[in-house]
Amino acid sequence: MPGLFAVDGKTVLVTGGSRGIGLMIARGFVEAGARVIISSRKADACAEAVETLSQFGRCEAIPADLSSTEGADRLAAAVRDRADALDVLVNNAGATWGAPLEAYPESAFDKLWAVNVKAVFRLTTALLPALRVSATADDPSRVINIGSIDGIRVPWMEVYAYSATKAAVHMLTRSLAHQLAPERITVNAIAPGPFESKMMAFALDDPQSRATIEHQVPLGRIGRPDDMAGTAIYLASRAGAYLTGAVIPVDGGITTHG
Repeated sequence: MPGLFAVDGKTVLVTGGSRGIGLMIARGFVEAGARVIISSRKADACAEAVETLSQFGRCEAIPADLSSTEGADRLAAAVRDRADALDVLVNNAGATWGAPLEAYPESAFDKLWAVNVKAVFRLTTALLPALRVSATADDPSRVINIGSIDGIRVPWMEVYAYSATKAAVHMLTRSLAHQLAPERITVNAIAPGPFESKMMAFALDDPQSRATIEHQVPLGRIGRPDDMAGTAIYLASRAGAYLTGAVIPVDGGITTHG
């Protein structure tokens, strides 16, 4: 079935694309022949990622702070200036916050709601004109939101705002999918389990903690870059054209525990 998973020639925006899961996804698309635009808060991190990714294909960066409506609007405007049409939007930028229950600050909810939920909604709506240009019945435009298994099941750690906002991302995904389906725009979410990232470094860099986490994963290992990139490419390719409103756990089977 030639071309079933092809994404070459597509224009893809990956927020939070300079490190961690975002970088895994961005590299996957670059290596598959897509034109990739990455964004993150720090210009130097963007430049470093572009230098690395450009060895494998087409990549450019637009630094942006998505914690405010103005930042999301500026990023959307900059993307529209560079590309008349956008085939794939990957809403990956996010933040976490851990603290004991009675010490958990209200400010954590404010910050994470702004970055993890509002930014997804605002950037998606601001980029609808560019997504509509690419959308066809046979090859819809795609929005891929990065949620978390912590939004599906009770997390191992005390990350109350994080898990609540990721659950909100999953429901927002379903709502947007229903609304945008008639416009030939699909909206799906990936819910990662443990992957190598800054968010997980505190746990995965410690050998004992890492071993404990691996033991809790039915497949017995931490997620790899290809696991994440492969799922995103599936959703963006012809293979995933008939899927919308789904939340896909990429977690080695953790959510099978309930």
